[in-house]
Amino acid sequence: MLRFLHHRVSGEASGAPSLRSEPGTVKQVVPPSGRRENRMRRRELVAATALIVMALGGLGESRHPLPFLISDSAQSGSLSGASREAIGSVSEGQRVNPIDFTPEELRELQKRFGVHGPQPPLAQLLTEGLDQLEPLRSHTLTRLEELRPVILSESLRRKVNPMLVAAVLFDEMQHAKPGESHPIAAHSGLFSTLGPAQLGLGEMVHQGLLSPDATQEELEAARDALLDPERNVTLLVGKFERLQKELKLGSPLPPIASRSPHEAKALATLAYLHNGKLDYPSRVLRYMQDPALHALLYGNRRKQPAPLI
Repeated sequence: MLRFLHHRVSGEASGAPSLRSEPGTVKQVVPPSGRRENRMRRRELVAATALIVMALGGLGESRHPLPFLISDSAQSGSLSGASREAIGSVSEGQRVNPIDFTPEELRELQKRFGVHGPQPPLAQLLTEGLDQLEPLRSHTLTRLEELRPVILSESLRRKVNPMLVAAVLFDEMQHAKPGESHPIAAHSGLFSTLGPAQLGLGEMVHQGLLSPDATQEELEAARDALLDPERNVTLLVGKFERLQKELKLGSPLPPIASRSPHEAKALATLAYLHNGKLDYPSRVLRYMQDPALHALLYGNRRKQPAPLI
């Protein structure tokens, strides 16, 4: 018996495989190297399972649209900056279209800001046709270039995306109604919106620049201010600053579409609230990606030297 115990202990100490007899069973003892391999396999299996679960969970979350920008929680300021970033994040390859508004979002925007649906199909077709006219496009870019300094300075001062301002101005100037910039037509009351950005007297009231019960002389002076291109651009930037505050989009930096889906949705919403037509945001976001507009705002231009005679 003592010899048997001595043989068993010495065998286990040397790491050699041994047989241990139990009533009715014979079990092989796995060597330590085999046990380590089994543990490694189990850990790899657990890790792979965890990765699969996380991937499936991410896919499930990405199916849901982005929360509404001006939901009750956002209005109350209960979302922190980290929470907003988490809201805006989606899985790679599952980016949400920023111009897709849910029925709840549309109802809320209509209730708060009085927006409408898209233009009639014929009007949209006419707008697309005007965009194809290259001489008109070149003329609009030339006019817009004159406003470049005020666009950049006012946008920087008020933390508004200058490309949003330039894209809205490009669209409004491209599709302006003939004769509306003439002072006689402007003061006749035929046009409710004036100037490069197509702003009305109501926006001046919103910004505290005009009294709701203004006199006739004050109204005429306000229309003259709207007809002034630089004043008009300043009012447009002020409008976007006002809307950003109403939507609780306060940030040290202006919203940029490429930075996050949340900010792209913010820009689409700002464009929608400017014009009030549901097809307008897609057009503005498309203009914001126009290389010619980028070059106009941020390109370095050199004056051509005068030819020697």
